[in-house]
Amino acid sequence: MKKPLKGKNILVTGSGGGLGRSHAILLAEKGAKIIIHDIVPDGANETAELVRKTGQKATVLISNIRNIEEFKESVSKIGRIDILVNNAGVGGKGRKIEDIDIEIFNEMFEVHVRGTFFATQAVLPQMKKRGSGKIINTSSIFAMGGHDSISHYAAAKSAISGLTKSWAKELAPWKINVNAVAPGFVETDMTRASMSQRAIRNLEKQMPLGRFCQPIDISFAVAWLASSETDMVSGQIISPNSGAVIVGL
Repeated sequence: MKKPLKGKNILVTGSGGGLGRSHAILLAEKGAKIIIHDIVPDGANETAELVRKTGQKATVLISNIRNIEEFKESVSKIGRIDILVNNAGVGGKGRKIEDIDIEIFNEMFEVHVRGTFFATQAVLPQMKKRGSGKIINTSSIFAMGGHDSISHYAAAKSAISGLTKSWAKELAPWKINVNAVAPGFVETDMTRASMSQRAIRNLEKQMPLGRFCQPIDISFAVAWLASSETDMVSGQIISPNSGAVIVGL
């Protein structure tokens, strides 16, 4: 198998499960050494074992993305990071405006926006010094069309889209590419916890391509953005979404 990411060290935040785990495994299969970050040790260690089964090295980094100093200190001990995948996040849980209190609102922005911002800040010095690097953020289809019951989530993901485009301009002189994936509806444990199987299947019928995305569909986009094939791609938002955005889902 071709190893397009051989020799690359990739940090994937929030990779103890879900999309992050899927990203970590696929990137490892493509030859990268993976730094697995999560707040939950058990999940991070499980991902590490799965990465090692691909034959690649896995390093586990346990810290809270909301604790900026703790995260930065842990990253400083890791060494070289060629590519950062900002994946850590929390779900919107289907709340109306009136049901979103200050704690819920703050958590959404602290994890998604502050987490993405300061994780990037932590790896920038070494990327700038080398004059190369790739940053892959995680936005959402809901940053493109909004949603009627998770406005706080859509707002946080919209902020990440804005960071992506701004950083692409700011960091271009150092040959640092900044892009984002904006997943549509993805069938993960988080999705299944918030929607019944019947609701998932009914929603799929409305999608042009006929099904929810699976985690690997998003990981393929991340792996492409991490590869040398996208050295001339920056400031882009790639959205695997089964065509849902076309019909306004």
